[in-house]
Amino acid sequence: MGPRQCEVCKEAQSKYKCPSCLIPYCSLPCFKKHKEIPCAKPVSVEAKPPLILLRERSYEVGEQSWMLQKAQLESVATSNEIRDALKDEELRKLICKIDCSPDAENELDKAMEGQIFREFTDKILSIVSQEQSVVAEKR
Repeated sequence: MGPRQCEVCKEAQSKYKCPSCLIPYCSLPCFKKHKEIPCAKPVSVEAKPPLILLRERSYEVGEQSWMLQKAQLESVATSNEIRDALKDEELRKLICKIDCSPDAENELDKAMEGQIFREFTDKILSIVSQEQSVVAEKR
């Protein structure tokens, strides 16, 4: 396969690929322009299923105020700080252990005893509270 054209500017030869959607781009300015619109990894028909599937669970929430709003969830999901933290294999294993446990609440309590998980949850709470402040200011 020969050199590919930058999919952003359509002028230069691409040197890089977007880590998310794999489109070719030629430079940092083109990458920044491309990232102005969220992208995702292309889904292949022959794609293998992920090794770890997190189960979807429904939980009864005592107070409506405990539920995160869509903007709060999006802030957590798009946070570079959270994404960087999730690169830690120990943290990912803890999260999977909690998710796969029949007694998830007990596993969560155990995980909170460790520094890495506490720091991770503190980061999430910080992002959620910042987003909550932004929403409150808009009202």
